[in-house]
Amino acid sequence: MPFSDFVLALKDNPYFGAGFGLVGVGTALALARKGAQFGAVAFRRHYMITLEVPSKDKSYQWLLSWISHYAKHTQHLSVETSYLQHESGRISTKFDFIPSPGNHFIWYQRKWIRIERNREKQMIDLHTGTPWESVTFTALGTKREIFFSILHMAIRQGPAAADIKARPLPGAFWEIPFTASPCLCLSLARELALRQQEGKTVMYTAMGAEWRPFGFPRRRRPLASVVLEKGISEKIVQDVKGVHREPKWYSERGIPYRRGYLLYGPPGCGKSSFITALAGELEYGICLLSLSDRSLSDDRLNHLLSVAPQQSIILLEDVDAAFVSRDLAVENPTAYQGMGRLTFSGLLNALDGVASTEARIVFMTTNHVDRLDPALVRPGRVDLKQYVGPCSRWQISRMFQRFYPDQPAAAGDKFAEQALRVSEQISAAQVQGHLMLYKADPAGAIENVQSISL
Repeated sequence: MPFSDFVLALKDNPYFGAGFGLVGVGTALALARKGAQFGAVAFRRHYMITLEVPSKDKSYQWLLSWISHYAKHTQHLSVETSYLQHESGRISTKFDFIPSPGNHFIWYQRKWIRIERNREKQMIDLHTGTPWESVTFTALGTKREIFFSILHMAIRQGPAAADIKARPLPGAFWEIPFTASPCLCLSLARELALRQQEGKTVMYTAMGAEWRPFGFPRRRRPLASVVLEKGISEKIVQDVKGVHREPKWYSERGIPYRRGYLLYGPPGCGKSSFITALAGELEYGICLLSLSDRSLSDDRLNHLLSVAPQQSIILLEDVDAAFVSRDLAVENPTAYQGMGRLTFSGLLNALDGVASTEARIVFMTTNHVDRLDPALVRPGRVDLKQYVGPCSRWQISRMFQRFYPDQPAAAGDKFAEQALRVSEQISAAQVQGHLMLYKADPAGAIENVQSISL
């Protein structure tokens, strides 16, 4: 049969025609689906902007609070329970509802924003034991300003700042009408988080390779509440504030922009209390780091010092417990190397080595300064050493007057004189413990001064 006759026979065959038609329809649908997929990808790439925030990022909790305000009508919620300590000392329970994992839509700055909160059940944060999460924001357009307006607080000095107007809404949130450029907005997320820490000192502790808030923020301790010997507090505060104000001065002279302090003396004399009050005065946080931690290595210490939160004091307490002087370690060489993986040379390099970071303030405390190696306390690693010892007569009198402000100065002098008769080596903690027993009875505090616990 000629080929032309064969083709005509197939054309007249109804089964072949139906099959060919189905193949054509299937091919057309497949091409249409592929075209729609490529079109959707191209549209998302060129006409949409996406922002992913992992749970490890510091702004993650801020964003959840921000989302909970704007996604008011969502019916899929998660609860976060926290405790609030009031000025009276009463503690109340606070419940915050945040959107649960899934998709949520909000209307913000005349745009619809799709928010997807993902929770990976197979991935767990090894430090906290919580599932790994992320939040993805998707909006129409290609400008990033809408995300900057959520994440940042960019208030400029001068007339531009007047363009930003805010009014409080009932509850704990703010509604911001944007009358300036989007970059000049007030970040709701950051504002909400910072307002919870206002007037408080945040304590950080090292967890793995990062710093995490430790416990609840503490109310700032007034600097005047820690009574050191006359002039000591003012000297340290002036030195620290000088470092804070003069980064250009250090840069012009080629001096590393960092400062180290060592407070030494008997226990209970106010070393740690003064550092806590100093952090409150500077509105800084405190990063607590234990050198005797067995998991602390040279590399981890270097990393922790380099990623410490900004505007924070790094506190190394009881540094004599981690390493002793090389002169004292002759009889027991193993004591010099410490108990963990951290080496003494690693500590020295982290404090003042080639890879050591700048723009940091380190405070060290010890009860036995004679046990410290001279290399640890040399200038560059410790720039200011201050002895904080037992109370003088002036200190005891000032502490008495702070407890009983309505009493005359003569009463404080009398109490101090009698207290020093009990012991000339009396600590601030001992004086405070005695005064706490007679909160509303200054006469009783003076009469029973012989009962100060030594």
